Amino acid sequence: MYRTTILTLTAAVALAGAAFAGSAKKDIVDTAASAGGFETLLAAATAAGLVDTLKGDGPLTVFAPTDAAFAALPEGTVETLLKPENKDQLIAILTYHVVPGKVMSTDLVDDMKAATVQGDTVNVDLDSGVMINDATVVSADIETSNGVIHVIDKVILPPSS
Repeated sequence: MYRTTILTLTAAVALAGAAFAGSAKKDIVDTAASAGGFETLLAAATAAGLVDTLKGDGPLTVFAPTDAAFAALPEGTVETLLKPENKDQLIAILTYHVVPGKVMSTDLVDDMKAATVQGDTVNVDLDSGVMINDATVVSADIETSNGVIHVIDKVILPPSS
């Protein structure tokens, strides 16, 4: 099981690195769109009205959950969040994945807390790889024209959700 997990994460990192190669000239949204595997995140950003912000000057650091991360949420969660009446909750969840400024992996310190755009903090744990709350960073330091993307394997939820 452990070996399979390591092999799967290694393959995911290799594929993500290849998909993001040459992305420094694109903004966060265009980089994620061209990489593939972030359709749910981009649809959520569109529904929340955050695309222009993510295409803005920045710099921003985005902990980007993959489509598989969204699919792992309880059934119906994504559909419910995408409804117009749940826009505020969707915005809170998405902005919890964004930290102002450009935070590279070399800037991280074990047990640090980083303030998110949403207002709460995320916890960084470096004891077993790089963890943001309970999500594992599977690909780090994907530079864009307006910040950096770190791909994570789970959707992280603000404490107030």
